[in-house]
Amino acid sequence: MPLYLYQVITTDDSEGEIFEVLQGMNEPALTKHPESGQKVQRIFGAPNAPRTWTDAHAKSATSDKRLERGGFTKYVKSETGKYEKAFGKGPDLIRKKSRK
Repeated sequence: MPLYLYQVITTDDSEGEIFEVLQGMNEPALTKHPESGQKVQRIFGAPNAPRTWTDAHAKSATSDKRLERGGFTKYVKSETGKYEKAFGKGPDLIRKKSRK
């Protein structure tokens, strides 16, 4: 459901209160404030258009350099089956705990 902006219509041409209402697209626009009953008009806000997300964006967002800057630790599985630290502040090796 879209979020619509409304503004209270004042009699003295001053800025009226601006508020948001979550409404279905098929619902008619409000003519009165839901709480105070004052006249209102729907106004335009900044659009929130989604950007396209590609594999290149995903690779960039999860690059080693970016993850390290964000404080993450990355481990890579070695040929011996152990996980060795590639970067970060965690332990150098992660060993599987044995179950008792």
